[in-house]
Amino acid sequence: MAARRPVSGSRSRGKKSSAAKKLSRWLWVLAGFLLLFAIAWHYRNGIAYYFSFRTDKKVSAEEKRLADVRNVEVLTRHYGNAIGFDVSEYQGEINWAKVDSVEGLYPLDFVMIRATAGKNKVDACFKENWKGAKQRNLIRGAYHYYRPNENSLEQAAHFILNVRLKNGDLPPVLDIEKIPENQSMDSLMVGLHRWLNAVEKYYGVQPIIYSGQKYYDDFLADEFEGYVFWIANYNFFVEEIDEEWMFWQFTESASIEGVPGPVDVNIYNGPRARLEYLRINPTQMKSKIGK
Repeated sequence: MAARRPVSGSRSRGKKSSAAKKLSRWLWVLAGFLLLFAIAWHYRNGIAYYFSFRTDKKVSAEEKRLADVRNVEVLTRHYGNAIGFDVSEYQGEINWAKVDSVEGLYPLDFVMIRATAGKNKVDACFKENWKGAKQRNLIRGAYHYYRPNENSLEQAAHFILNVRLKNGDLPPVLDIEKIPENQSMDSLMVGLHRWLNAVEKYYGVQPIIYSGQKYYDDFLADEFEGYVFWIANYNFFVEEIDEEWMFWQFTESASIEGVPGPVDVNIYNGPRARLEYLRINPTQMKSKIGK
């Protein structure tokens, strides 16, 4: 009968291996807990805001509050910056008397209003919104939605025909988001320059350019160096306005009393006092535009 080998050593090693695995699991659990704690601390303002409104309402309302967490965090981080929003006919009829702040917490300073699109479209709510913003004492700006497949100078003339800027308004805005279907990007750039030059010549002030960040990075940043940019970026992990952006549209799902449905909200890269310098002044205005 063969003698059995001692097994105490292998048992000891097995116990050590089991203990190491348990320790490793606990370390992973601890790391996960610390990560969750760090995230919760980082977004503490938004989370506190969320739970302060927690109810048993519809799931859609709960999802909306989750989206608001980022909105509150971003706005809190930019306390002191001028805050604004943008609207078009898609918001429907706005009760301007109630328009005051974002989420009832952050006072509004300015509003961007769609005036025209392409060579023949006038926003159905432009006149009412333009008048309402003035009555609400908001700094207002008018923007044109550019259609790449339509003539640039006809689009510029259409905007000029329908928008009478006055002292204290923001410079006109060119909104470019789409890729052309019937021309090259080089040709599109030529058209954008023509629109910008025609509008600047008429109003006496350089326009602002609006676009998404990718479009800006790929096509606009180098081509239109020296222009003021208003950039849309809704990335959850982007929490600070880029120094190259004059305006940052950071969400499309904010709540503003008086405005039906979700709203785009924007942060100006500075306080309201600095925004005042961007407003059109009497030395820039021409008698044919307005007083």
